[in-house]
Amino acid sequence: MTDPLPGLDYEAFARDLDALRAEVMSSLGPDDFEHLKRMERWGRACEALGYATAWIAPNLASAALISLGSTARWTIVTHHVSHGGLDKVPGVPERYASKGFAKGRRRLVDWFDWMLPEAWHYEHNVLHHYHTNEGLDPDLVERNFEGMHSPSVPIGLRYAALGFYALTWQFTYYAPTTFQVLRRAEEARAAGRPVSVMGIANPDSLASAFDLRTPNGRRFWRECLLPYGVGRFVAIPALFAPLGPWAAFSVWANSVGAELIHNLHSFAIITPNHAGDDVHRYERGVTDRAEFYVRQVLGSVNFSTGGDLRDFMHGFLNYQIEHHLWPDLPPRAYQRLQPKVKAVCERHGVPYVQEPLVKRLRKLVDAVVGNGSMVRSETRSKAQRRAARSAPATHAGEGA
Repeated sequence: MTDPLPGLDYEAFARDLDALRAEVMSSLGPDDFEHLKRMERWGRACEALGYATAWIAPNLASAALISLGSTARWTIVTHHVSHGGLDKVPGVPERYASKGFAKGRRRLVDWFDWMLPEAWHYEHNVLHHYHTNEGLDPDLVERNFEGMHSPSVPIGLRYAALGFYALTWQFTYYAPTTFQVLRRAEEARAAGRPVSVMGIANPDSLASAFDLRTPNGRRFWRECLLPYGVGRFVAIPALFAPLGPWAAFSVWANSVGAELIHNLHSFAIITPNHAGDDVHRYERGVTDRAEFYVRQVLGSVNFSTGGDLRDFMHGFLNYQIEHHLWPDLPPRAYQRLQPKVKAVCERHGVPYVQEPLVKRLRKLVDAVVGNGSMVRSETRSKAQRRAARSAPATHAGEGA
């Protein structure tokens, strides 16, 4: 592994990015909150329209609208609020703050999903964001699919596995992964130990989460799978039973279709963010903020950006570089930051990868089936940079 940016002044790069953060923080205000609420209304409206027509007959339009509402609720509202994206915006109600969102009974209203909100916090906000593309990152795509890269696995089977995963990944990957991370955190607290990154990142078999023979398996079904599964696929269709069996069946069929589309849509706009043969992967953790900034840019990818409609369809995940630099900002702030961050990267010679989603999906598929590999690199630690700066002075002193 080599240094990908041997000439970069890490400290100068970090200073320029810090200045951008200070600028955007000073500009946060009611407009940022209103913007997020507008995106939330768009998602709720899509879901409402989907269900308002779902009883007529199984159809793609109703399923797609329900799906879009679910995706917006996860990627735009939950994603940013749980990171504390609105915590620093003046006048925001508690339910839009990270400490109040989806807590207790509000889970049913704010984010009713396969995943527990508190489990999502540990898996995504803690492990993924602060150990991006490291061994401790549970969402490292290349590593998670390494088992399919063996020559003994037919290429057709690899594509089939990718398709199944893309259509079911919230149920088959995110729900058990986040639950297991949460369980390890709870076990540490119960034993009086601090909740450490190493302690919660130790992998378990995903299949073990579904094992009804174990207490944890039964809890997983009771707290994660059954509430959402019964709510989405039994209770909601039953509400349409007064319109007749066909109406209830149509709502059920459209709910199932919406779930598949939602999985496929969210998979398409989330997983390419950190995958591809031009995206970096690391062996050790970061040592300071400057190195963190460099790694987030080298390890993340933006899609096409600009305009609320396009950004809404991307779940605002098309601003992945800016989001990984500063996860605790509202969606509208990333719209303002994106061209400025790109300019800073260009000024310092730091690669800033931004391509249309279709191109990034091709690179993702190559990474999953084994036709491409991520860049394995070693950024410079704080100690290494300090030693490099002191070396010339030491030599000069010896010569004098």
